[in-house]
Amino acid sequence: MLTVMRAPSRYVQGANAILELEKHVSSIGTKFYVVADEFVMNMTKEKIEQAFGGDTSKLVFEEFNGQSSMTEIRRIEELLKMSGCDAIIGIGGGRTFDTVKAVGHFSKVSVIIVPTIAATDAPCTALSVIYNDEGEFSEYLFYPKNPDVVLVDSTIIAKAPVRFLVAGMGDALGTYFEARTCLNTKSANLVAGAVSQAGFALSKLCYEILRDYGLKAKLAVENDAVTPAVEKVLEACTYLSGVGAENGGLATAHSIYNGFTILKQCEKTMHGEIVAFGTLVQLILEDQPMEEIENVIDFCLTVGLPITLNQIGLTDYTSEELMRVAQAACKEGETIHNTQGGVTVTEVYNAIVTANAMGEEYLQLA
Repeated sequence: MLTVMRAPSRYVQGANAILELEKHVSSIGTKFYVVADEFVMNMTKEKIEQAFGGDTSKLVFEEFNGQSSMTEIRRIEELLKMSGCDAIIGIGGGRTFDTVKAVGHFSKVSVIIVPTIAATDAPCTALSVIYNDEGEFSEYLFYPKNPDVVLVDSTIIAKAPVRFLVAGMGDALGTYFEARTCLNTKSANLVAGAVSQAGFALSKLCYEILRDYGLKAKLAVENDAVTPAVEKVLEACTYLSGVGAENGGLATAHSIYNGFTILKQCEKTMHGEIVAFGTLVQLILEDQPMEEIENVIDFCLTVGLPITLNQIGLTDYTSEELMRVAQAACKEGETIHNTQGGVTVTEVYNAIVTANAMGEEYLQLA
C-alpha cells in the first residue's frame, strides 16, 4: 500500500481573518455562492460584503437548513447551478461544511470553508459525514481533493460559546490515538493510503497541544479573549486534527460516535463530546496502560469533556440500547475494524459499560 498525504491547498488563521477573505479566494473563483444557517448569516454577511469591498455582484447568499443530508445537498446543488457562481463558501459549523463540500464536489466548483466555531475538524477534510433527514448517521462521502481554502477567524470563534471549543478539543482528542491504531495495524487512512510519518506526527502534535494549552484556551474563550493558547488550540482542533485524522486514519472513537447517533437521547450532545467518550472506550477496548487512560480522563475533567454515559445525554438507558449502539458501531465498513485482531459487538458493549464505570469512579474522586 502506497503512503498518501493530503491537505487543504491554503490554510489561513488569525484575528479578523474574515476581512481578508477575498485576498485568499480571488485566484480560485470570480463569483461566490455563500452558504450559512440563519444565525451565522446574520452574524457574518456584512463582514463578507466588507471583505469584498462592497462588491455584492460577486456574492450570492443562501441559508442552510441545518442537516447535511442528500436532500439538502441536492437542493443547494440546483440553486448553485442557477446562480452562475464558480465557487462555494461554507460558513458556520461541521454540517454546513459537509454539505458545502458535497455540493462543491458534485458541481465541480472550488470550495472555501470559513468556520465560526471550532467544534469539529471538518473544515480541512476531504470527506463529508452524511445523515438522513432524521439526523441519524448514514454514510461518509470521500472526495478526490481537500477544500481549496480554509480560513479561520480567531476573533469570531473566541466569541462563540465555549462549549463549541471544548467539543472541538473532544473531536481532536481522538486523532492521535486513532492514528496510532491505524499505524500499528497497517490500516488505510481516510485517503486510502498507508499512514505517513508526517500524518502521524501531526496527530501526535495535536494531542500534545491540547494537553499543554487546552485549559488556558478554554479560560480565554470564556472571557471572549484571543491569546496565543487560543491560536494554538484552534490550529490543533481545525488543521492538525483534520489533516492528522485524514492522513492518520480513524478507529474506534469515531465509530462509537456513529453508534450513539441512533439514540434520541444523544441528539443534543455534540459530535466532539461523544468522540471524547469514544476515545476512552477505545483505550479500554485496546487494553492500553492505565497511566495513559488516566491522562486522558484528567484532560477531559480539566476542560469539561464527558467521561460517562450520563454526560453524553444517557440519563436513563437499558443494556439493550447500549447493545444497539455497539452493533451500530461495528457495522461493516466502520473504522472500528482497524483495531488489532478485530472486534466483536460484545467486546465493544463491554468496553462501553467499563468506560462508563471508570468515568463514574473518577467523577466521585474529582
